[in-house]
Amino acid sequence: MTEPTSPPPLLDGVRIIEFSMLGPGLLSTFFSDLGADVIKVEPPAGDYIRQMTWPIIEGVSLLHLHTHRNKRSITLDLKTPEGISVFEDLIGSADAVVEAMRPGAMARMGLTFERLTELNPKIVFCGISGYGATGPYRDMPSHGIAYDTWAGLIPPELDDDGFTRIPAFPNVGINVGPMMGAFGLLAGITRARATGIGCQMELAQSDAAAYMNWYVIETNLAYQRPEDEVTGNAADDFERRPPGLAGMYEGVRYQIYESSDGHVLFMASEQAFWKNFCEGVGRTELFDQFPGSKYADHARGNTALQIELRDIFRTKSTKEWLDFSIEINTPIAPVYDGASMADDPQFQHRFPLYPADQLGAEQMPLPLKVIGEELPNPTKAPTVGQHNDEVLRDVLGYDDAKVAALNEAKALG
Repeated sequence: MTEPTSPPPLLDGVRIIEFSMLGPGLLSTFFSDLGADVIKVEPPAGDYIRQMTWPIIEGVSLLHLHTHRNKRSITLDLKTPEGISVFEDLIGSADAVVEAMRPGAMARMGLTFERLTELNPKIVFCGISGYGATGPYRDMPSHGIAYDTWAGLIPPELDDDGFTRIPAFPNVGINVGPMMGAFGLLAGITRARATGIGCQMELAQSDAAAYMNWYVIETNLAYQRPEDEVTGNAADDFERRPPGLAGMYEGVRYQIYESSDGHVLFMASEQAFWKNFCEGVGRTELFDQFPGSKYADHARGNTALQIELRDIFRTKSTKEWLDFSIEINTPIAPVYDGASMADDPQFQHRFPLYPADQLGAEQMPLPLKVIGEELPNPTKAPTVGQHNDEVLRDVLGYDDAKVAALNEAKALG
C-alpha cells in the first residue's frame, strides 16, 4: 500500500524577486513562510538590516533573522550592465517583484514597470515605501514609527524631567503595511496566472498605519456632521464619546482591573455577560442596582461600581479569572507585556516557536493554520550573497563559463 503523499506548500511554484532595504522586505516573508521561492537581490555590500536595531544575536540583528528567513540572497552590482542583465533574467523567471525602498529606485536604473513587462508580460510589481509613490512626502526619509505618529497612533509622553518621550507602543505601519502588500501582491499574481495580465501596485506604510486607525479617523469625520445626524450610543444617552480607545477611559464594565498577581481586562459591555458575572461572583445585588443597557454599556463614570469591581477582582489570580471567564461565560482577558505573554498557555499552544538552532533566534511562525498540513520549515536568513551560484545555476540555468564571466566582470560585486 502506497503512503499518501503530503501536498506541496500553499505557494509552491511561486517566485518573488525582492529588491529591498531594511524592514519592508517583510512583505515577501509572508510568501516565503508559505513556501514561495523568494530571492533577495542585494548590493555587493549587502542590506545593512543585519546591523540595525536590537537585539544582535551572534553578530546579526533579529530584524534580519526574522524578516529574511527562508529566502535566498544573491548580490548584484546594478551599476554594471552585466548585473542589470542578470536582474532582468530573474524577472523573466518570476511571478512578482517587490521593491521595498524609496519609490522609483528600480526605475532610476532603467528597470521601469514598462521594461519589466517587456521581459515578462505577467509580472506583478509591488512597491512599498514609507509615504508612498505620490504626495508631498514622497521623497522624505523616514523610519519605523514615523508612520504611526503620522497616523495619530502614538501620543507623546512627558517624563519626570519634562522631556518628551516615545511611549512603548506596538509598531503598526511597518508590520501592517507589508501584510497589506502581501494581500495585494497575491491578488495580482492570481489574476496574472489566470489572464496573463500583470500589474503595478504601490502602497505606503504610513497609509497602512492610518487605515488601521480608521475607527478614530472616521469617527472624527462623522462628528463633524450635525448632532441630530450623528450621536453617541443609546447606552450613553446618545452623548458623543471621544473616538476610539479615548472613549474607554471612564469605562467601568469595560476596564482593566488588578488581579491578585497581575491585571485582567473585564469586558461585560453586554447586559447578559454582566448578569453572568454578577451571578458568578455571588453579587446579584450589583446587577439589580446597576442593570445597565442591553448593549454597549460600559457603566461609564460609575465610581461606586468601579470600587466594588476593583475589590472583587483583587480576590483571584489572573488564571483563576480566566477559568472563571470560561465557566461563567463572561469576557475576561489577561493583560500581559511582551515578556510575560510568552508564558501564557494559549500563546504556547498557538505559537510553537521555531528554535534558535534552526533560525538563529527563537521566532514565531506565521499565525495561519492549514488544517491537516504543516507550514514549510523555514531556513535561516541568508548571509550576503549566500546563494549566488545556486541561483545563477539552478534558477537561471547559467553554465560554469557564464558564472565565471560574471565574476570576472564583477557583476556580483
